[in-house]
Amino acid sequence: MKRRLLALAVPLLFAALPAAGEDLMDVYREAQRSDPALAAARASWLATQERAPQAKAGLLPNVSASASANASDSYSDTRTSPPSRSSGNFQDFGVTISATQPIYRYQNVVAFDQARRQVEQADFTLASAQQDLIIRVAVAYFDVLLAQFNVELAEAQKAAVSEQLAQAKRNFEVGVATITDTNEAQANYDQIVAQEITARNELDNRLTAIRAIIGRMPRDLKKLGTSFDPAPPDPDSLDAWLDRALKENQAVRVAQLGYDIATLEVDRQRAGHLPTLDLVGSLRAGGATGGSSLDADSNSRNLSIGLALTLPIYQGGLVDSKIREAVALQDAARESLELARRNALFNAQVGYTGVNSSVASVRAVAQAVQSAEVALQSNRLGQEVGVRTNLDVLNVQQALFTQRRNLAQAYFNYLINTLRLAAAAGTLSEQDLEALNRRLADR
Repeated sequence: MKRRLLALAVPLLFAALPAAGEDLMDVYREAQRSDPALAAARASWLATQERAPQAKAGLLPNVSASASANASDSYSDTRTSPPSRSSGNFQDFGVTISATQPIYRYQNVVAFDQARRQVEQADFTLASAQQDLIIRVAVAYFDVLLAQFNVELAEAQKAAVSEQLAQAKRNFEVGVATITDTNEAQANYDQIVAQEITARNELDNRLTAIRAIIGRMPRDLKKLGTSFDPAPPDPDSLDAWLDRALKENQAVRVAQLGYDIATLEVDRQRAGHLPTLDLVGSLRAGGATGGSSLDADSNSRNLSIGLALTLPIYQGGLVDSKIREAVALQDAARESLELARRNALFNAQVGYTGVNSSVASVRAVAQAVQSAEVALQSNRLGQEVGVRTNLDVLNVQQALFTQRRNLAQAYFNYLINTLRLAAAAGTLSEQDLEALNRRLADR
């Protein structure tokens, strides 16, 4: 019975809407290329990928080379008996290669572990931005469809009320109706004209919202297909969705890694009290030419290798202060994680109940549309036989248009709530949008 009601109601809602050029995936692909928020998220993700090699550098050898070359010209005149004078010029040059290999630097080990978690966190942050784009595109797309439907509905209402107004004027002219019927019909017509203006303004605003995402005005958008039967969540269990949200929600994953990174930061700062041990080596080769007493050339080479141990003793309280700072930031990260978990549970529950209530709403409003259609036909027959007035027909007709608008809103609420539920559970992907897009293509 419910499927039959939907089969009757959906054509009433969308049959008059023509096929269009762009579908939901077309707009989404354009948004992937043009949306500034996603572009910024991608750039941040790319930047964060460099954290790992930067931190790994602290565990690898550090090799450097230096070279020098000098020329000297000296003159000395000493007033002695006998006088002493000397002069000369010489040049010296040298090349030094130095290398340091960390053996024990616990701070660097922790920093590398932090960097790997930061890279992983960036993956989830980018995934969250992609999910946010899916939601924003879907909401903007269906807002435009609803606004277009409201404009078309206002036009249909205006045409129907205009016909009723003309009939009321004819009946008044021949004396079978009062001026009251004409005035009431005129008032209804004026009200519909005002509603149409509002609807067109709302459509302009919704189109502008899509332009903010894709960088241009969209072309004609494809409408919802007629084979549509809203279904409850799968699985239809709140506990299952709540459990999935705690484990897979992107914001929870980002916050969990944020807490892990903050915990490692405490360890890294505490390592400031620990000694460091490095393997160090250097090779120097040099030479000199000339001199003050005779011309001579000389060459030298020096190779050294050893261990360098550094034990921090006192740094003015800097390390202790940094430890206290890191502990405070760890507490903040812990609370952020708890907040993310609570938000995930809230969004999952709201999404779950939203989908179920949308399913019930669609079916209830579909029944209301069918009932309003029947009532309109009855009132038109009643008007023909004189038991219903023009005002009665206008009121029932207005109720029908209102229910059609409510049905469109209920459908779009259902579609958006399904996406929001998947996002709360951390499972929203392009495949969900593609499945939704197939409903648009279903003709």
